[in-house]
Amino acid sequence: MTFLQNPEFGDRIITLMAALVLVLQIAAVGQRWLVSSIRIFAAQSFLLASIAGIIAYFNHASHIYIAALLTLILKAGLLPWLLERLVKRIEIRREIEPLINAPLSILIAGGLTLVGYIVAQSFYHPEETSVRAALGHNTLAVAIALFLIGFFTMLNRRKALTQVLGLLSLENGLFLAAISLTYGMPLVVELGIFFDVLVAVMVLGILVFRIREAFDSMDVSKLRKLRE
Repeated sequence: MTFLQNPEFGDRIITLMAALVLVLQIAAVGQRWLVSSIRIFAAQSFLLASIAGIIAYFNHASHIYIAALLTLILKAGLLPWLLERLVKRIEIRREIEPLINAPLSILIAGGLTLVGYIVAQSFYHPEETSVRAALGHNTLAVAIALFLIGFFTMLNRRKALTQVLGLLSLENGLFLAAISLTYGMPLVVELGIFFDVLVAVMVLGILVFRIREAFDSMDVSKLRKLRE
């Protein structure tokens, strides 16, 4: 059996890629340059598409190939391109000071990662399944950590655009969980989710632009003025 047909080799590659995804997510927590944050998201999405492709290859699951291709085109290509164009139009390159400073935010992200591994431990039982069937199951901890850190980013950041990136990171966590546990959802559901994400980002992009026009800033806390 060559290494291209060995599920253990595939599992190691998936584990390495998942670790890189997590490192990128933690790096994004401390990042204040908007374009760098967008490119980190693009690299993370590329790695997730690669993980989905490897799982599809070893399990002969054609619908996961479609999910991997959509992730590559939409979340690693189209959405980062649209968001970078938005950054250039609004001419704001740097995030304002978040609610929690960068060093403490990274520490909290590390704590959320630990929570993810503790929660996922009860779901991971490789001795009960074959290597091929358990392929990617050990990435569940990373998926939970992505979800938690994405949610934390949405709460911690005050610029609308970085909150959008937090939402997309949260969705990446859900995607990785679906791929690692069930080898993907039904194709119709996956297509619906990708379409919803695309529409949500386009709507939020328009909202970001309108906030910039109205308040000369992307600080969502200034929306409180609308109540006055």
